[in-house]
Amino acid sequence: MIPSQLSITPELSASVAAKTARAAALLADIAGNCSPAAFANSLGAEDMALTDLIVKNALPIEIFSLDTGRLPPETYTLMAEVQKHYGLKLTLYFPQAGAVEYYTRQHGINAFYESVTLRKACCHVRKVEPLRRALAGKRAWITGMRAEQAATRGQLALREYDESNGLEKFNPLADWTEKEIWTYLKQNGVPCNALHDKFYPSIGCAPCTRPITPGEDIRSGRWWWEAPESRECGLHVKG
Repeated sequence: MIPSQLSITPELSASVAAKTARAAALLADIAGNCSPAAFANSLGAEDMALTDLIVKNALPIEIFSLDTGRLPPETYTLMAEVQKHYGLKLTLYFPQAGAVEYYTRQHGINAFYESVTLRKACCHVRKVEPLRRALAGKRAWITGMRAEQAATRGQLALREYDESNGLEKFNPLADWTEKEIWTYLKQNGVPCNALHDKFYPSIGCAPCTRPITPGEDIRSGRWWWEAPESRECGLHVKG
């Protein structure tokens, strides 16, 4: 779906209104009962919807992003736009320079194309380790994941315990559809990544993200050279 072509029906608006109320109530409960809580904003459509909800409701939830060092220019542009639009300065976490240097010297700058093992090792250096630092000392982690996004997320719950990071993990948009996300964004004037209108429904690092064609799975533009069941970076692996 191209966001600019979305047609908002009364039924869609009603569904979004109901789910927005539930998501806002869950976020407020997290802020009140699971503090300190943090929200990982990847600057994608879902995460921008949650950013809007958190800021508009003035919830004491830290909003941070992982700057892997290989994000698309459009994502950096959106970071600046978020600050201007909301008066919000994102907390950024970067990979350890020594770990990046070691990986590239041992395997090459684009070794992630060579095998799943090397790709996941790159994701670990650039995403997983920085995330662990970002979540250190937190009681709750909020994500923008949705169940329909990929085969790996079909049984996504609103709340689960993340054993890897030792905290509660919340997915307030778990049951939202893509159309519902874009309805919320359009109705609320939320700034979005310019890549979405270029057939990028899911956006990660530039070398690992491509546009999709109509009818393709919305996660097929991520790590497209791998089998669908391996297309996660390691941030959301259980255990």
